[in-house]
Amino acid sequence: MKRTFEEINAKIQHGDAVVMTAEEAIKLAESKGIEKAAKEVDVVTTGTFGAMCSSGAFINFGHSEPPIRMKRVWLNDVPAYTGIAAVDAYIGATEEMEEYGHPYGGAHVIEDLVAGKAVHLRATAPGTDCYPRKDIDTYISLRTVNQAYMYNPRNAYQNYGVATNSSERALFTYMGKLLPHYGNMTYSSAGQLSPLLKDPHLRTIGIGTRIFLGGGVGYVAWEGTQYKTTPRELNGAPVGSARSLALIGDLRGMSPEFVQALSFTGYGISLGVGIGVPIPILDEDLMRTAVLRDDQIFAPVLDYAIQSRGRKPIAEVSYAQLRSGSVELFGKKVQTSSLSSYYKARIIAGRLKTMIEEEEFTLTKPVDQLPQERMLRALDVCSEEDVL
Repeated sequence: MKRTFEEINAKIQHGDAVVMTAEEAIKLAESKGIEKAAKEVDVVTTGTFGAMCSSGAFINFGHSEPPIRMKRVWLNDVPAYTGIAAVDAYIGATEEMEEYGHPYGGAHVIEDLVAGKAVHLRATAPGTDCYPRKDIDTYISLRTVNQAYMYNPRNAYQNYGVATNSSERALFTYMGKLLPHYGNMTYSSAGQLSPLLKDPHLRTIGIGTRIFLGGGVGYVAWEGTQYKTTPRELNGAPVGSARSLALIGDLRGMSPEFVQALSFTGYGISLGVGIGVPIPILDEDLMRTAVLRDDQIFAPVLDYAIQSRGRKPIAEVSYAQLRSGSVELFGKKVQTSSLSSYYKARIIAGRLKTMIEEEEFTLTKPVDQLPQERMLRALDVCSEEDVL
């Protein structure tokens, strides 16, 4: 059985495509088998919603009178990067207010903009002959700016490590609060709904792929930072973090339901982003991975008390075990909790399914594939000669 993107899009445009969420496709494959399910289903939709620190937004404010070339910019007192052009800035999700102790950062600014709120803009400049103005204090919104688009260098991680803590004290991390003596485990993946676990080798996902992003439509722009293809696989899916995506989309089409600021005690700010990717079922092999279940997808357990990039897994657990609420580790029953929302992942997969069925969303064939082989390099302290 073989299909093409063009054949599937023709069926979508005629209202004939069979679209299922990953959960629905799993049930179908269990009842009818992979071969029959592959013949029946054209598209499987996926979803994930969780903390994606490597996120942000580009904004063009427009020119003031007289013009200013902004040297420093603050949005609701959060610094934004201005080394681009006169009135362009990039607000990073994890950037925090300069006043210490305020749990407010770039993620909150982005959420406020998406929610239609006014944002306080303050900028300073040295002044030049062509840009004489030296400061400005005003308010902006999505209604007043020119471009405002999300650009996220690393999203939708393909699997991730499970965090725990063997030490004597609680640890406050980007994986949340980790209790001492293996007191809990936290994880961050939608498992059987997670986009990159449904097409593990990214046969249908590449540069130009149209996706659900933050409640609107976005695209895959490039490979995500820290993209790698080296982890071992089990049942066709990587065990541990592997591929990631760089994503782009217009803030104006997004919703605060799927773009939410997050604050981690003792660590900092992040942005919760909702992502959904359609997986066209081109053949039986794609259906086989698209219907991988939580009990067939595994993640490594990492001890965050070991403060090293080289920490080794102390166990491997399935997402079925993690979602059950507890896992046995070294003879001890350890409580598990998720930093990503399976509830919202399910909503996203369902929303994307509806968009396709109602002919609001067609599939795009990648203009180029993402790397099939990529090693992850580390940063070492070395001399100039060592790096040449």
